[in-house]
Amino acid sequence: MKITQVEAIPFAIPYAKPMKFASGEVHAAQHVLVRVTTDDGVVGVAEAPPRPFTYGETQAGIVAVIDTIFAPQVVGLELMEREQIHARLSRTVGNPTAKSALDMAIWDAMGRSLGYSVTDLLGGFTDRMRVSHMLGFDEPAAMVAEAERMRDTYGISTFKVKVGRHPFSLDTAVVRALRERFGDEIELYVDGNRGWSASESARAMKEMADLGLTLAEELCPADDVLGRRWLVTQLDVPFVADESVVTPAEVTREVLGGSATAISIKTARTGFTTSRRVHHLTEGLGIEVVMGNQVDGQLGSLCSAAFGAAFELTSRRAGELSNFLDMTDDLLAEPLEIHGGELAVRTGPGLGAVIDPDKLARYRQD
Repeated sequence: MKITQVEAIPFAIPYAKPMKFASGEVHAAQHVLVRVTTDDGVVGVAEAPPRPFTYGETQAGIVAVIDTIFAPQVVGLELMEREQIHARLSRTVGNPTAKSALDMAIWDAMGRSLGYSVTDLLGGFTDRMRVSHMLGFDEPAAMVAEAERMRDTYGISTFKVKVGRHPFSLDTAVVRALRERFGDEIELYVDGNRGWSASESARAMKEMADLGLTLAEELCPADDVLGRRWLVTQLDVPFVADESVVTPAEVTREVLGGSATAISIKTARTGFTTSRRVHHLTEGLGIEVVMGNQVDGQLGSLCSAAFGAAFELTSRRAGELSNFLDMTDDLLAEPLEIHGGELAVRTGPGLGAVIDPDKLARYRQD
C-alpha cells in the first residue's frame, strides 16, 4: 500500500444559478480532482473546492502546491503512515483545501485497499445523514420558492439562510418569509459569512427572536475579538464558528475565548485526519457540531457525509450536503441521490465513488 503517484486535475462545471453570499459568489465549480495511486494499483479520489475569498486558494494554486510540494513529500510513503503524511503536509503553511483533498484521497485508497468504507474506518456510527440545504442571496419570494422545491422534491426540512447584506430589511425579511410560509414544518438557521458588525448582528437576531432560529453562524468578522465575545452573550442560540476555525488550535481559541459555542466541520478544509482531531476536541469541550459545506460537488458532499455519519456527535444535526444540486453536471458515474431528506453514504470500500472518465475528459481544464 505504498503511494506511487499523486495527480491534481483541474476541472470546471457551471452552476445552474450562482451561489451568492456575503463573502463572494460562485458561478462555476472550478475544482480540482485529486487522485492517489498505490503500488497495488488502487486509486483513491477526493475533490478540492478552492475559495479564494475565504482561504486565499485558487484552482491553479492548488494544482501547483500539490504537484510541486505535496506530491514529492508523500510519494513513497505507505497509506498507513497517516501521521507521517500529516506532519509532512503541515510543514507548509496554509493551503487547507489542497491538504484536505490529498488527505481524503489517501483515506479513500486505504479503505479500498483494506476492504472497508471510510465511514467504518473512522467510526461507523450510522450509514446516512439528514440533509440541510443552503439558501443563497435572493429576493424573499425566490428563496421561499427554492425551499419549497427542496422540500417537495427531496424531503429536505432544514435550511441554512445566507444573510449578511442589510440586516434590518432584506435579510430579516427573507427569514420571516420562510417562517411564515412553512410554520414549524422546517428548521431555520442563519449564516452571515462575517457580513454584519457585532451590533448589527445583535439587533438583527433580536428582530428575528420570534422566528425559532436554531443556530447563528459567523455573523460578524472573525478578527472582531471583543465584538464577538459580546455578541455571544447576547444570543440565546449557539453561535457557530466556521471560517474562523480552520485548525484545531483556532477551535480552542474561539471556544475558550468565548467567541463561539458551536463549530462547523468542513472536510473540504480539514480532510478526514484533521476533522477527526476537531471532532474529538469539540466532543471533549462539550460543544455542538454542524457538518458544513464549501459549495462542494458530489464527491466533496460524499466526503462530508462519510465523515458525518462516522460519529454520533456529527450526525446529530442535519449536514449541509445538497448544494451539488445547483450544478449542471458532475464527475460521478453514479450520481448522489437525496431521499426523504437524507443522504446515504456509499456502501463498499473507501468512499464508494467512481469517476466517469468521459465526464472528466469533458470538464478537465489542463
